[in-house]
Amino acid sequence: MSFFAALGRPEVLDLARQTHYFWALLPEIVLTLGAMLVLIVDVIHKGDRSEPSRGSIPVLTLAVLAATALANTALFGLRDVSANGMVAVDGFRTFTNFVYLVAAALCIAISMGYLERRGIMKGEFHALVLFATLGMMLMGGSRDLIMTFIGLEVMSVPIYVLVGFDRMDPRSSEASLKYFLLGAFSSGFFLYGIALVFGAVGSTNLTYIAETLGTGTDHGHERLLMAGMALTLVGLGFKVAAIPFHMWTPDAYDGAPTPVTALMSTGVKAAAFAAFVRIFAVAFADAGAQWVPVVWWLAAVTMVGANLVALTQGSVKRMLAYSSIAHAGYLLVALLSGGDTGKAAFLFYILAYTVMTAGAFGIVIANSRDGEERVTLEDYAGLGLEKPWLGAAFSIFLLSLAGFPLTAGFLGKLYILRAAVEGGQAQLAVILVLASLVSYFYYLRVIVVMYMRPARSEGWHAGAGLPLAARTAVLAACVVVVAMFFAGAVPMRWAEQSALSLWRQPAPVAASPAPASLFR
Repeated sequence: MSFFAALGRPEVLDLARQTHYFWALLPEIVLTLGAMLVLIVDVIHKGDRSEPSRGSIPVLTLAVLAATALANTALFGLRDVSANGMVAVDGFRTFTNFVYLVAAALCIAISMGYLERRGIMKGEFHALVLFATLGMMLMGGSRDLIMTFIGLEVMSVPIYVLVGFDRMDPRSSEASLKYFLLGAFSSGFFLYGIALVFGAVGSTNLTYIAETLGTGTDHGHERLLMAGMALTLVGLGFKVAAIPFHMWTPDAYDGAPTPVTALMSTGVKAAAFAAFVRIFAVAFADAGAQWVPVVWWLAAVTMVGANLVALTQGSVKRMLAYSSIAHAGYLLVALLSGGDTGKAAFLFYILAYTVMTAGAFGIVIANSRDGEERVTLEDYAGLGLEKPWLGAAFSIFLLSLAGFPLTAGFLGKLYILRAAVEGGQAQLAVILVLASLVSYFYYLRVIVVMYMRPARSEGWHAGAGLPLAARTAVLAACVVVVAMFFAGAVPMRWAEQSALSLWRQPAPVAASPAPASLFR
């Protein structure tokens, strides 16, 4: 008998019974209570005094994330027999929950030391990260469009605040304002799209929408449904930063505190893509003829456009921002590949991408000191020679982002290419390869500067480094990036099992046969 079974956890959930929602939402409950505990402990420590929070707050935050990860394991082996539950209970949700928790843990770890140097060491930062992670889990694990929207807002509002958390930095305030205005605008598109889908189908439940479209019944609202899908696509396109909905990304990433940038480019993107998969590749799967061509062009333009613009960037932080946009294109290719292979490739790649991107931003933090971020290419000259471990770690992350052999990024792209070819998307596979070749230039350029150019002055990198916790997190990320190449079969097997749980077919609502679909 398992530990959770001993506590009374049922093996089969029926979400028509309210008490079963406790087990279905156990990770979210633990995370919510933990976030409130962080706030309370910080207030008890400081009272009404205006002073930095104690060093125990980030440690407590990491403990909350670890407890949430333990609670997430309670979802293993659970089955949901209800058809109208608002929360998905499947392996896909369990896998993506771990990705969000890893992203949040790396964000907290690399923020240690950084917040003190910037004078923004406050408990609210850590609580906001936890609440944003809660929104990610709700958004990526929902089985209803209304719940998806709730998760989107729970995630977005803390991120708006975190982007502008450094109030003394005008770039941070500007980035927060831009992100808030465009984010609120895109949320309006998404909500209006939900309303139109409800008007066309009569429900916001993703399972019901999939069943209704799968019957092939003419419900007389095709144009309304297409408009709803289009507006929903715009809202999600903004969150995943696909071109042309990417305008906010460079400024928001550049102006936000670097740990927040790491969280936005990993956890936020992963949650948005998880919702993308559930809504389009599951609920709207049988309407693929309407949305697949549009997403095809979004993927192609995003991969090519982002990589070309990244070539012109003189700031490493902005270069990584455009790199993040390009990787959104790669993930869209996995989405379009269809079937279990494409979704397994998506899960594997989003895990690898989270680790290598957060690690890269950790090195950006290591190169900043005295409250000043050093992000230009010239600021990294000589880093590999003066600080060998920082240079080696940054090289591993950049090579993995480029898709160089012996790294997780290479294996992840290989899985996506295989899924694309098997799914009939050979043209997108060719575009992905060519776009990746372009990206080699700006990734390798940073490595060349680190090892083949002298530092600006003697002792320029003398103060570069990270505290023990942050250094441990970055080194662990390095090990994972390399280990995922040699032991990639293990996470890939887990990803394949999670994808199979996502594509479990419900019973049809009518006796008429379902038409052939691109995704089934």
